Amino acid sequence: MKIQRIAVLPQGFKANGLSAGIKKSRKPDLALFYSLISAKAGCVVTANKVKAAPLVVNQEHLRKAKNFQAIIVNSGNANCFTGSAGIKDAQDTAGILSRELDLKKESVLVASTGIIGRRLPLDKIKRSIPELVRGLSAGGIVKAKKAILTTDIITKEITLEFNIGDSAVKICGIAKGSGMIAPNMATMLGFIFTDARISQKALDKALRSAVDNSFNCITVDGCMSTNDTVIILANGAARNKLINSGKEFDLFQEALNIVCLELAKLIIRDGEGATKFITIKVSGARSLKEAKQAGLAIANSNLFKTAIFGENPNFGRVAASIGSAGVSFNENKLKVFLSPLNKKIVRVKVDLFAGRFSSTIYTCDLSPEYIKINAAYN
Repeated sequence: MKIQRIAVLPQGFKANGLSAGIKKSRKPDLALFYSLISAKAGCVVTANKVKAAPLVVNQEHLRKAKNFQAIIVNSGNANCFTGSAGIKDAQDTAGILSRELDLKKESVLVASTGIIGRRLPLDKIKRSIPELVRGLSAGGIVKAKKAILTTDIITKEITLEFNIGDSAVKICGIAKGSGMIAPNMATMLGFIFTDARISQKALDKALRSAVDNSFNCITVDGCMSTNDTVIILANGAARNKLINSGKEFDLFQEALNIVCLELAKLIIRDGEGATKFITIKVSGARSLKEAKQAGLAIANSNLFKTAIFGENPNFGRVAASIGSAGVSFNENKLKVFLSPLNKKIVRVKVDLFAGRFSSTIYTCDLSPEYIKINAAYN
C-alpha cells in the first residue's frame, strides 16, 4: 500500500472551498465534495442525544436514497440546538445545492461545525453556492480541507493507494477536530472518498469497524460533541471486482483502518493546547470492552493529563483512574509503565492481569492553553 500525507481525491471526485462570511475572521468556511457519478454512502454519527440538525437531515436522506453525489460542509456554525428552524436550514442547504448541481435533494448530505445555538446564516450560504459549484476541481480538495476547520491548527489528511486484483483503488480521507474530543464520537468531522466498487453491506461494515478502532479510541477532554460525523462515499470508478467479502473485503478493511487511524491520531496531535501525544495500551483485561474502559478512564483523567503536561511521573494518578473504571483487576498484580515524560510522545502501558484482551487509546496532555482557547471561543 502506498501512503501519501496529503489529500488526493480518487477518480471521479471534485471539491472546492471558500469563505461565505460565516466566520467573522473571513477564513474559509464552506466546502463542497462532489462525485461525478452516483456513489454509495456510509455514515456514523455521535452518540450524543442532542444531535445537530445536519445529522437529523442526513439520517432522513440515508433512509430515502441509495445513491449520493455531494456533501456540503460549513464551519463557524454548528446549526445545533436550533429547533425546527435549524432542521429547515439544513434541508434548504441541501435543496439549494441539489438544484445548482441538478441532483435529487436526497442525494446531498450536509455537515456543520462551530458554535452551538445560533441560526445558520442561510442567505450567505445561498449566495456562495453557485461560486462553490463553479470552482469544483480535483485539486479543489486543497481549499475544501481548510474550509472545514474551526480551532484546528493543522489540516488532517491522508491518501492511500492499493490494488484490488488488477485495479488500482484509492482512499482519501480528511478530518477536522482538536477539542471537545471523546469517543462515540468526538467533536470531529471526517470525510472519506474512495473509487472502490463495494457493496452497501460491506461498506457499512467496514466503516463501523474502522471508526470503532480509531475515532472511538481517542479523547482530548472527555467532552462529547453534538455534530460528530464520519461519511464515506464510494463511487466505484476504479471498476474493481465487487468487494463484498473474502480477501478483497479484508484488504479494503485494512486500508480503511489505516486511513481512519491516521486521521484520528492527527486530531490528537492537534489537540487544543496539546504539547504531548500520549498512547495508552491496556492489556490483560477480561474483555475488549473493559480494556477500552480502563484506557479511557486514564485518558480522561484531568489529574493524569496535567501530570503529563508537568512531566510529573505520578503513577498514583494512573492507578486511581483504573480503580474508578469499573473493570476487574487484582491491585497486587497491577503493573504500570510510563515512558520518559520529557518527550513529545509519551507511552503508558498497563497490565491488569485479569484476562487476554487489550486496547490502545490515544490522547494528549492538558495545558493552560486549552483553557485559554475554550474560554475565548465564540
